[in-house]
Amino acid sequence: MEYNKTFYTKELQTSSGTLIIEGPLNGEKMSGYGFHEDLVAFRPPALQHKALIEIADLPEGRIFIARENETIVGYVTYLYPDPLERWSEIKMEDLIELGAIEVIPKYRGASVGKNLIRLSMEDDSVEDFIIITTEYYWHWDLKGTGLNIWDYRKVMEKMMSAGGLVYFATDDPEISSHPANCLMARIGKRVPPESIQKFDQLRFMNRFMY
Repeated sequence: MEYNKTFYTKELQTSSGTLIIEGPLNGEKMSGYGFHEDLVAFRPPALQHKALIEIADLPEGRIFIARENETIVGYVTYLYPDPLERWSEIKMEDLIELGAIEVIPKYRGASVGKNLIRLSMEDDSVEDFIIITTEYYWHWDLKGTGLNIWDYRKVMEKMMSAGGLVYFATDDPEISSHPANCLMARIGKRVPPESIQKFDQLRFMNRFMY
C-alpha cells in the first residue's frame, strides 16, 4: 500500500488570533513544536505529545496540527485501528482510523476541528482508503463545553461531515452500549468492492455468531 504524505498548510483567522493548520508532519517536525498544556483529553500533555510523535513516523500515520506560533493547540490523527479493536480483526491495508481530534478550549467554536479535517482530506490519496472514526460519549468534554450528550454528538457529526464522513450502522458492542455513540466513515472513490464488503463484515460481526 502506498502512503502518500503530501504536505498542506493554510492560515485560519479566528477571534483569538491566527492559526496555522498544517500536515501531515513527521516526528522530527512534531517534536520541534511546543504542546499546549490544555491538550488533556486523552492523557497528560507530555505523554500525548510523545504519542503523536511516534504516530507521525508510522508508515500509515498522518498527523495534522493547528498551531499558535510554535505551539500546537489542536491536532487530528490517522493510523491503523488498535489491534485490540474489532476494526483490525480483518487485516485491511486500506482501512485507516481517525483516532483522535482535540482542540484547546480557547479555540473551540472557531471551526478549528473542521479545518483540520478538511485539510487532511485534500490529498487525492484519501480516495484509496476507508477512513473510520468511532465516537464514544465518554471521551467528550461535556463539563468543559456545557453541552449535553446529544448536542455534543451533533457537534461531532457536523465536524466529521466536513471531511465527508457519514453515519454507518454497526453491532460493535462498545458503540452499541450507548445510543449517543456512533461509527462514521468515508469510503474513498477508488476503494475496491471487496474492501467495502470486508468493512461490512467488520460492522456486523455479531450476525455470524448464531
